[in-house]
Amino acid sequence: MRHYEGHFGQRANWLRASVLGANDGIISTSALLLGVAAADATRTAILTAGFAGLVAGAVSMSLGEYVSVSSQRDSEHSDIAKETWELTHQADHELEELTAIYTAKGLSPQLATEVAVQLTEHDALGTHLRDELGISRDQLARPLQAAWSSAAAFSIGAALPLIAAVVSSKSVRVPLIISVTVVALIALGYLGARAAGTAPRRPILRVVAGGALAMAATSLVGWLFGTVIL
Repeated sequence: MRHYEGHFGQRANWLRASVLGANDGIISTSALLLGVAAADATRTAILTAGFAGLVAGAVSMSLGEYVSVSSQRDSEHSDIAKETWELTHQADHELEELTAIYTAKGLSPQLATEVAVQLTEHDALGTHLRDELGISRDQLARPLQAAWSSAAAFSIGAALPLIAAVVSSKSVRVPLIISVTVVALIALGYLGARAAGTAPRRPILRVVAGGALAMAATSLVGWLFGTVIL
């Protein structure tokens, strides 16, 4: 019977894409909205910029994740093909290599040899991929999963400050966008930490501090350019 035990590292692919996408969606969209609002733009201009930023950002994040993760998967397939060839044409060398790996991990030479022989007989390719290259055939990179996770997370994150801009009047638009963004970043940091199995304090501080800097910078740019233009 195979033993399955969930570990947080198994979530790395989609978790990284989702957290990155949501974080980028929240911060980039809120920063864009605040920058345009600080330039004293009309409500229509602000919302147009926000919707355009949401669509462009989601597409960009999706394509970026797909390309980068596809490159990773191509590299994994290349390593698998190379290891398959070596096991077919250099079986003795591969057995010595596996024995050396187990010896380096603390097994006696005799026991390392026995373990290497038995595991090779059981699943030579899987053993070498796992213990030599750190690759699991059951957990290869998934480009499509990373792409849609990133795009969906970006869209959800970007929608939050955008909704705040839609429902607010001019007098409360900026403080409402800032408040919604900070709350969203706190929630994102907390959920990301829980999904990763870590304490939430540091992740929350990281995302909130980064978001605050981004909003301050773009607001300053919008205010400066708006003042100059006016």
